[in-house]
Amino acid sequence: MATSSYKRHLAKTITWRIVGTLDTIVLAWIITGNPLTGLKIGGAEVITKMILYYFHERIWFNTGVKNSKKRHLFKTITWRIIGTLDTFLLSWFISGNPLTGLKIGVAEVVTKMILYYFHERSWYRINFGLEKRGVKKE
Repeated sequence: MATSSYKRHLAKTITWRIVGTLDTIVLAWIITGNPLTGLKIGGAEVITKMILYYFHERIWFNTGVKNSKKRHLFKTITWRIIGTLDTFLLSWFISGNPLTGLKIGVAEVVTKMILYYFHERSWYRINFGLEKRGVKKE
């Protein structure tokens, strides 16, 4: 595996985490009515989500699934399942209320799937970390 693919996945991890964290902060703020709770949940997610996302990227990189919009859709769905479970658990823990965790988790299913799909499509067009465009596994 080329070293450049690790750089690519790290860059994708960071850009997605920025987008995802901002979305979580706003949703948690709206649902709880408390901007500090939104910041706490978003801040906690930075670590857990970057670790989970990086391994999600590595697993998908090593699959034999061809590049296609279907692949991006399946990556979107698998990531959203992992991400929503993480958000639900963190939101529950931080707010102390399982219903709050559930509300935040459910709300982000829609917003994050849309944002993630466009993040994937954008990265598909970027050559950063690829040795040759023709052998791209992303």
